[in-house]
Amino acid sequence: MLALVAGRGSLPAQVAAAQTKAPLVCVLEGFAPEGLKADIVFRLEHLGSFLIKLGHMGVTEVCFCGGIDRPQVDPSLIDADTLPLVPLIQKSLEQGDDGALRTVIGLFEQTGFRVRAVHELLPDLMVPEGVLSTRTPDAQMHRDAARGQAVLSALSPLDVGQACVVGGGQVLGIETLGGTDHMLAHLPDTPLREGGLLVKGPKAGQDQRADMPTIGPDTVAAVARAGLAGIVIDACGVILLDPDTTVSRVDDAGLILWSRTPT
Repeated sequence: MLALVAGRGSLPAQVAAAQTKAPLVCVLEGFAPEGLKADIVFRLEHLGSFLIKLGHMGVTEVCFCGGIDRPQVDPSLIDADTLPLVPLIQKSLEQGDDGALRTVIGLFEQTGFRVRAVHELLPDLMVPEGVLSTRTPDAQMHRDAARGQAVLSALSPLDVGQACVVGGGQVLGIETLGGTDHMLAHLPDTPLREGGLLVKGPKAGQDQRADMPTIGPDTVAAVARAGLAGIVIDACGVILLDPDTTVSRVDDAGLILWSRTPT
């Protein structure tokens, strides 16, 4: 049996709908997905008992999908089955996103579950190389996309974020703990934003079974509000939610959507 450890957004519902057999939907309290009813709601303080319950229910595979922020842990709520895991939980919360997820994935694997990547279960979410929008990138955008990729590559060992904004050869923003939307909402007030690009891709060496970078209609709206010119993503490295709607909104806003092979 497959269990989805689901977070916010529409991705968990898309993954669930693509399966021939309905998966068990498990939701971390406070991070309910859109359009999908939870079979189990759990807390991080009950992770040990949650893992035991999955085993008793016949779960053999797990897929992490959807957005989850770092939860606050209440020590008074930690149950007896979770107490032995406290050092690992504490370690994960002290690391960057990729490091934290590697720790969690390792814990699930040590318990006997196979961890599946979202794009294994729904391959069409990954975008091949090409310009998806009607508008095409100009020479400056080619240079800015390359600079954005160089920035993300340089930041990968620091496990900081998966996106940046580049315009006119200048780095206007770098994604950190607040995420892409926070970065886009706090860009400097400069004319360089008019030709600027949101550049997004996985960290070098990132475990692709969790926290794959994702864009969708909401990303397009945020980029448009920020006054940027478009979005550049790593080909076959970024999940594209609701592709038809996303591309349509990109064109309606006069933006660029370019799936680019990193060099």
